[in-house]
Amino acid sequence: MKRPLARRAVAAGAVFAALALVACTRAARHAPASVLASESFLADIAGAVAGDRVAVGTLVPLGADPHVWEPAPRDAAAVARAALLIVNGAGLEGFLQPLLEGIGADGPRVVEASAGLAPRAPREGEHGEEEDDHGHESDPHFWLDPLNVVRYAENIRDALSAFDPAGADVYRANAAAYAEKLRELDRWMAAEVARVPPERRLLVTNHESLGYFADRYGFRIVGTVIPSVSTGASPSARQLAELVARLRATGAPAVFVEAGADVRVARQAAEEAGVALVTGLRTHTLTEVSGPAPSYLAMMRADVTTIVDALRAP
Repeated sequence: MKRPLARRAVAAGAVFAALALVACTRAARHAPASVLASESFLADIAGAVAGDRVAVGTLVPLGADPHVWEPAPRDAAAVARAALLIVNGAGLEGFLQPLLEGIGADGPRVVEASAGLAPRAPREGEHGEEEDDHGHESDPHFWLDPLNVVRYAENIRDALSAFDPAGADVYRANAAAYAEKLRELDRWMAAEVARVPPERRLLVTNHESLGYFADRYGFRIVGTVIPSVSTGASPSARQLAELVARLRATGAPAVFVEAGADVRVARQAAEEAGVALVTGLRTHTLTEVSGPAPSYLAMMRADVTTIVDALRAP
């Protein structure tokens, strides 16, 4: 199933009315140029590279699923005001194309943080008998392998340096320091996963999101509730029955669902297979400062802790 960026057209005419208003008043604005990131985890990564030189805003609000989020007129205006828009890319931000087309040539420079990373190829047997129904979509979830985020930091460094050449040395130093934190996180994650017996490193998720994570840390993906890299799809009765059978046959201990997702179908699969349902993974969004995942680094640590605890449990 091919998934173009314009898959979810912005139907509300109010969004484009807001864009027209912004275009008319853009020349009169005297506010400083801004940098905007599409998702909260991406804004945190960009903020680590930007340091104190540039404030980085977030487009998709905390707790929202970027796969199905719909922008409001104020979001269109925020995009139009930005000078630099940092996105994950690889098909994640399906809502952006109509916004950018509405803004036109006066829109922000768009930078794909994942540029240069090769999409993973699904491993044999990951999706069951109906794997061809969704056409091996490109998986945009590169950031769930922290070593991929080193490339994110480099791409953001280069974009910020072009945007603000006077700060290039700062961005270079910040990106290098953040890369070391990512490598330290990778070592910690590998050590935590090593606590799970190899035969229990089996993942069943709500949708296809943990492929890069699985490849890096030696997990086997048994299947997914939603047979797509997007949460906007839905499983057929046959696909759900097949997943339940795979859960029973492999002995996978749990079904994992990200925060904010509809858990009803996942709960049905878990109950029919007699396995645990684990909710609250922060794969796509950070939390407030007081929550368990206020930064990208904290998000990954929280998710690994949740996954390891669930798979180690007898």
